[in-house]
Amino acid sequence: MADEGPLIEVRDLTKVYGEGPAAVEALRGVSLSLNAGEFVAIMGPSGSGKSTFMHLLGCLDRPTSGSYRFAGQEVSGLSRDQLALVRGRQIGFVFQSFNLLSRTSALENVELPMLYAGMGREERDRRARSILEQVGLGARLQHRPNELSGGQQQRVAIARALANGPPLLMADEPTGNLDSASSVEIMTLFRHLNRNSGITVVVVTHATDIAAWSDRIVTFRDGLIIDDRAAQVVLSGTGQESTDRGNLHGEVSS
Repeated sequence: MADEGPLIEVRDLTKVYGEGPAAVEALRGVSLSLNAGEFVAIMGPSGSGKSTFMHLLGCLDRPTSGSYRFAGQEVSGLSRDQLALVRGRQIGFVFQSFNLLSRTSALENVELPMLYAGMGREERDRRARSILEQVGLGARLQHRPNELSGGQQQRVAIARALANGPPLLMADEPTGNLDSASSVEIMTLFRHLNRNSGITVVVVTHATDIAAWSDRIVTFRDGLIIDDRAAQVVLSGTGQESTDRGNLHGEVSS
């Protein structure tokens, strides 16, 4: 792992939705540090605050109170435009539903963030082809989403998330729509990117077998962190085998 100090540092983070008697405390004073190069799973039941926490970490929303420093910059009070700039340049997102443009090819889907960033056509094309090769889809550059399997669509989504070279990759239930074999392929790819490219990976999941791919599991309940330990320590207490990780060398089938 990289040893570059905290990439993410939050202190006493709160998030309240609504006002008065109808107010809901989604987060109730969360403090956490994540170092560059970590692979972290965030777990918890529905309503625990884990998704709210991910939205704040991903600069998709702002906290009600507390401090959030990303790569040394205080971002909790940034404007919407400033948050969008951080998201576009420093954070890649992967979602359960893929969120690909249905009428465009895999290559064009991956080029899109670079287009928004103002990158020239030749550089976009070169980089998109390279990233799709990296995720095992070099032979499917011109395929549209409906011509790809679920696992292949998610790999396109991961390639798109990597387009602008972010130091942080955030994935929200990335295997929720996939079968077991495809889930192993996707988690193998995340692990490969973390181990070989040094990208910090944060995966939000409710599934213990998915969390087993990480090195650290942070568990939420009722808006608070109730556990934060190495993955093998957490899983050994549940009887979950953490060795069933498929191919740990990052090789995925096409």
